Amino acid sequence: MKFRSLGDPAARVSAIGLGCMGMSIAYGAAYEQESLRTLDRAAELGANLLDTADVYGVGANEELLGRWLRGRDRDAVFLATKFGLKRGAATGRVDEVDTSAGYVPVACDASLTRLGVEHLDLYYAHRRDPAVPIEETVGAMAALVEAGKVRYLGLSEVSPRTLRRAHAVHPIAAIQLEYSLFTRDVVEGEMLATCRELGVAVVAYSPLGRGMLGGALASRADLSEADNRRRWPRFAPDNINRNLALVEAVKSVAVEIGCTPAQAALAWLLAQGPDILPIPGTKRMRYLAENTEAVEVTLSPAQVDRLRESVPAQAVAGGRYPDQALARIGH
Repeated sequence: MKFRSLGDPAARVSAIGLGCMGMSIAYGAAYEQESLRTLDRAAELGANLLDTADVYGVGANEELLGRWLRGRDRDAVFLATKFGLKRGAATGRVDEVDTSAGYVPVACDASLTRLGVEHLDLYYAHRRDPAVPIEETVGAMAALVEAGKVRYLGLSEVSPRTLRRAHAVHPIAAIQLEYSLFTRDVVEGEMLATCRELGVAVVAYSPLGRGMLGGALASRADLSEADNRRRWPRFAPDNINRNLALVEAVKSVAVEIGCTPAQAALAWLLAQGPDILPIPGTKRMRYLAENTEAVEVTLSPAQVDRLRESVPAQAVAGGRYPDQALARIGH
């Protein structure tokens, strides 16, 4: 494994981390024993950046990680979780956001209990309630740092302006944003420039386009009825075939490079700068190994350009989120 700095040079994390959400929700049935074996393999491979959130399975994902962490060297894991998103009491859907100062310590203590640890390495505000000043939220998060419960602070899916305001209250080590060959406009431009000015790392979630760039998906029929991607615009019947055609173009470049499509997509992200940290999610060991081996793929500038050109931004069909979820983004 190769390592990169997460904001603070002292925070050394694996260049490719592991998104743990799918071990509990979203992509079909959960298989705990396979997930635990995958976490074991991540430790063996040096993928120490583990990413979860309190909303993933209403705490179930944190509890899974907590069971895995028991008896392990805590310092060998860089543990990141998030707060702020909540399931509505009336709807049961994730459609509420609470980033108030009073809720921050309550959410943190609950996560610490589920994870069975005394501190979090990185604590994100998962989304932002625009009615709550970011200064209030980050001020409460900073108190957790002072109390020794959190080492570093992060934000997810906020605007450059909000990032600046937050950073003025307490240094922000990382911002989590969707970033892949399919989704570039979220990061590139003002957002990335702001991060680099402030020394904030970009943790890239869904770096394989929710699995599509991995190349294993042949059609929408491959998605089980329980797979949440069926609700996502890019996997809709009118869009998925157009997007899979783009994946074929990535596959062609990957063959020339001598790697898999997933490795090409991850290597492309790593090539965007040392402050980019992809966290592909998986619950299966075979995909974990494939993903982490992407650190060994070195792309030439021409190959970086060819991969970008293989997925023209205007050719990607469908938005990255359903409308309901988009309403909570970018404040």
